[in-house]
Amino acid sequence: MAERNRFNPSKLHLSKWTAVEPHNKEKHFLVTKLLKDDDGVVQQCVLEAVISHREHVIHWQILADSDHWKQGWC
Repeated sequence: MAERNRFNPSKLHLSKWTAVEPHNKEKHFLVTKLLKDDDGVVQQCVLEAVISHREHVIHWQILADSDHWKQGWC
């Protein structure tokens, strides 16, 4: 079983991530926004590609999969 990235979802804002398998030459990402429900619980986050500035909305728990994401810019 793969190791999981450990983090507090409420502290994801402005965190840096590296895609293990880059798509469209996008490898490095920054969490630019946290999307919360009415109770203030983080549901999704907005990742912005550093080079292209394209934004992707993903469920925050996807970042815990170390087979696809690494914390920081590697």
